[in-house]
Amino acid sequence: MIGLTDLPLNDKGRKQAADAATLLGWLDKKAGDLDFVAGPLLRTRQTVEILRTGLGLNAAGYRQDERLKEMDYGKWEGLTWPQIREGDLANFERRQADPWGFPMPGGESSAQVCERVRPVLAAIRRDTVIVSHGGVCRAVLALAAGIPTERSPILAIPQGQILVLRDGRFAWV
Repeated sequence: MIGLTDLPLNDKGRKQAADAATLLGWLDKKAGDLDFVAGPLLRTRQTVEILRTGLGLNAAGYRQDERLKEMDYGKWEGLTWPQIREGDLANFERRQADPWGFPMPGGESSAQVCERVRPVLAAIRRDTVIVSHGGVCRAVLALAAGIPTERSPILAIPQGQILVLRDGRFAWV
């Protein structure tokens, strides 16, 4: 659970961001017309700057939105699921029973992340590239693609791919 830990991209992350710029260039030849918005953590800002540079755009030409930060894992920050199960079995089981509504101890629930992301999506007026995190991506899929809330928190979110949403449908590229 990396969550709100503000880490820089590693070499693999920088390569994935550069590859995503290539993919985005293939998907939209008018990338300069896209709106770009990123969460506030260093790894998302670095990703969007690599994307924009790879597309021949000004690296700094994007907006930041605090609401696109990763889920707050609270006391579970920095732990793995096996560590959580071993050290906090009661809360682990509560989360397993209600992955959507259970707030991480001292942190957020998926439902809370969804409510924080909802107004960001409602404000979108043109094709937009959002650079964020797995927890936010799961909320976006629940809000914009109709993924059931009981499935959303347990979806695998691939890194280094682009999620394209259009008219309530989605695809990974």
